[in-house]
Amino acid sequence: MNLDNIIATRPMKTIYRDGDKAIKVFDENYSKSDILNEALNQSRVEETGLCIPKIIEVTKIENKWSIITEFIEGKTLAQMMEENPKKKLEYLEMLVDLQMEVHSKTAPLLNKLKDKMNRKISETDLDATTRYDLHTRLESMPKHTKVCHGDFNPSNVIIKDDGTAYIIDWAHATQGNASADVARTYLLFWLANDIDGAKEYLDLFCSKSDTAKQYIQKWLPIVAASQSVKGNEEERELLLSWVNVVDYE
Repeated sequence: MNLDNIIATRPMKTIYRDGDKAIKVFDENYSKSDILNEALNQSRVEETGLCIPKIIEVTKIENKWSIITEFIEGKTLAQMMEENPKKKLEYLEMLVDLQMEVHSKTAPLLNKLKDKMNRKISETDLDATTRYDLHTRLESMPKHTKVCHGDFNPSNVIIKDDGTAYIIDWAHATQGNASADVARTYLLFWLANDIDGAKEYLDLFCSKSDTAKQYIQKWLPIVAASQSVKGNEEERELLLSWVNVVDYE
């Protein structure tokens, strides 16, 4: 296994390319159950027929757990937006169409989004009253079983030279209400300081899917609370302002 060619680094993991394979190597103290769950998520999403890199192997390399998948040659939508800003709206449309395709699928064995959100809310250091409000709001939301990516943003879409789009990074995949997935993507644009992109994305999604903007906005405090658990201090202040942005019924 050749680990000379690093293609990306993330907190507690490094991704290498070895020919037609991508090798994601996790740090020794990364949770084994989270790694195996990521591989299982990706395998289950593979079975829906979505265009994603196929899992080849889960193994250990130099005593570190690793997930080996197909390597997809191409540019991310984020790179394309940066290189050609005039076509950003066109790329945002592509992003929305792909996300709607994800939401058109079901994978009954994926973890439930609502369970994950409840757990994340409980893990926050928000006061008991706010946590209660968030749990209550979450419980009142319609229960769906759509595939949700959980981290859907332009850097997780790779476009090959022939125009084929592949969606990568299924570590956070769940089944649940698609509007929670949309709310997270909207927040990710904000956290990347692309507020215009966030608004354009949301307008496009609501128009194409015939979804009321208010419905997605109801998810924002819940999604912001769950995102705040990641412990990124720079993001925390903005996320906590979203937690309190909507008056609770």
